[in-house]
Amino acid sequence: MLNNDESPMEELLTEDRGMVRWITLNRPDRLNAIPPHGWDHFRAAMEAFEESDQRVLVLTGAGKGFCAGADLTPTDISHLVAGGGRDTMRTVGRAAQALHDLTKPTIAAVNGVAAGAGMNMALGCDLVIGSPEARFTEIFVRRGLTVDFGGSFYLPRHVGLQRAKELSMTGRVVDADEALRIGLLLEIAEDLPARAQALAEVIADNAPLGLASVKANMNASFDRTLAQAHEAEGAAQIACFGSSDMKEGVAAFVEKRSPRFTGT
Repeated sequence: MLNNDESPMEELLTEDRGMVRWITLNRPDRLNAIPPHGWDHFRAAMEAFEESDQRVLVLTGAGKGFCAGADLTPTDISHLVAGGGRDTMRTVGRAAQALHDLTKPTIAAVNGVAAGAGMNMALGCDLVIGSPEARFTEIFVRRGLTVDFGGSFYLPRHVGLQRAKELSMTGRVVDADEALRIGLLLEIAEDLPARAQALAEVIADNAPLGLASVKANMNASFDRTLAQAHEAEGAAQIACFGSSDMKEGVAAFVEKRSPRFTGT
């Protein structure tokens, strides 16, 4: 079901496919670069997904690109430096945080170039899959800028600190094969939309409370000791013990059928 009327701008298309919500960046003539107003609209789209009944988000781009980052056309540059750039970076930061704060699973389906903030937008998703045409670049230093949209947080977690510094200090382009090899991509798919939907459906069929706890605890794992991880896992498991979904999961196992989870 197409829900474009729910999207805050025509450059951001929303489509629900069963329990999976697709959000497509839709400025193919600009490789889906984000215009000045786009960061707040992106944040609003993330918040709308969080409040929706859909269980998994797939984020992708229209045309030949995933997202070329911020739109740096001459007519759009002036807003960047207004007020010393603080307002711009607060807006970008809020958009990145909204993606990170989602309690539901997210998949980036990278169909082409993912540059600058666009690369980090992809890395901000829980899983990143790509087409053979996927390309990644932390282009910032080649534009007189530095990494943003959470790249300094996400990139070392994907590829390690030294490789993250190399990619960010050179701004070089990484093709799909190298991206798979160094950990930017989970997999390469010839039919990217079909594979993204299939993966999302497998995830969406699982217990929402369990998925939310998996995501939250793994995201926090780098800042915890093992003892703290045990404590957090225990608290999450206790919450699951009291859920209807656990009862349904056990019943489905005993009855040799697929479970029908409700998220309660």
